[in-house]
Amino acid sequence: MRRLLHELLESLRIALAQIRANKTRSALTALGVVIGIVSVTLMGTAILGIDAGVNRSLAGFGDDVLYVTKWPWREVDDWWTYRNRPRLKTEYARQINDWIAAHPEGPLRVAVPVADTAGTIIRGDLRLNNIYTLGTTPDLARISRADMKEGRFFNEVESRGGRNVIVVGFDVADALFPNESPLGKTVRIRTQQYTIIGVTTRQGSFLGLFSWDSMVIMPLNAFRRNFWVGNNVQIRVQADGARMDEAREELRGLMRRIRQIPLEKRDDFEINEQKVIREQLDPIKRGIALAGLAITGLALFVGAIGIMNITYVSVKERTKEIGTRKALGARRRTILLQFLIEAVSISLAGGIAGLLFAWLCTLVTGFLVPSFPPVFSFGLLVTGLAVSIVAGVVSGFAPAWSASKLDPVVALRYE
Repeated sequence: MRRLLHELLESLRIALAQIRANKTRSALTALGVVIGIVSVTLMGTAILGIDAGVNRSLAGFGDDVLYVTKWPWREVDDWWTYRNRPRLKTEYARQINDWIAAHPEGPLRVAVPVADTAGTIIRGDLRLNNIYTLGTTPDLARISRADMKEGRFFNEVESRGGRNVIVVGFDVADALFPNESPLGKTVRIRTQQYTIIGVTTRQGSFLGLFSWDSMVIMPLNAFRRNFWVGNNVQIRVQADGARMDEAREELRGLMRRIRQIPLEKRDDFEINEQKVIREQLDPIKRGIALAGLAITGLALFVGAIGIMNITYVSVKERTKEIGTRKALGARRRTILLQFLIEAVSISLAGGIAGLLFAWLCTLVTGFLVPSFPPVFSFGLLVTGLAVSIVAGVVSGFAPAWSASKLDPVVALRYE
């Protein structure tokens, strides 16, 4: 064991000396590995960034919430079937809450009606168009994960009375009141004046997903005075996070009873949850992974061929040295380790350079595109180093093996 350790250290010293003696050649040889490691690392940061962006965008809406809607959150084939479904009613939330109150041990916690539309918000000469406007109840604050930057959410008295109070997202507040607090200020939505009583913290958006930042929330009764509560109604139901499957089936059965759907009829509503959105992003992640693997594979193949070629050249250049060392008693294992470690060292140096470059690209991307949060994880670092080592071993083994098998007599006479 001690002898093997000594051979490893000596082989590493010789390998580093050879790399220093041929810096330009070693750098050009490692270039293919650099490109490959950059590719695999950036692919990983992109995939992890998609997951992080989606999680950040959806975090404010709660992972334990089921959404009863008219339309499914997926691509549909029979458009008219869904188009002709009867619309949902906000009264369903009260009926669900009555059932929850009668069954406190059940998997459902609270139901919240939500009506939405695209509204225009005006403050003096400033106008924001197509702002996602919600009409709901105070229970929405219970099931969401959005924190308040300033002010508060509206209460039960304001909700039942339909008072013209609103909670606005960070971006809405920043656009209408760039240099002042919006609390207590009024804005016009259609023909009504609304007082701002709260501003949510900045959440961020990703791939066009909904975000609290660009929303306006008002009491449902106030919403009814200004907007038509029609097809854009959903019931958000908070469930026990550990019993989501049970909660989904319980809610489905409850909705069928509320809508009086016969046993032989299919559901005329949809129960959605956040995992549907995440599943729809899987093809994007697979596409990035396939493209990254293709580029990575090609770059690493070119890099491995380069390392193998240079290692063969190094063997030829040092044939006499190999013969001398073998004549003095060097084992085949020692010669094999010497050239194998040299190949791995070049590949590992290229891998480290590639990881550094990928890390810099991640920092620049995060600075230039804040909505896309690339993630450079420890797992990617380990993967990049492991790929570099494997590439070096695979590419360097054949020339190292040929060097170890040289006949010392033939090697000493080599010119």
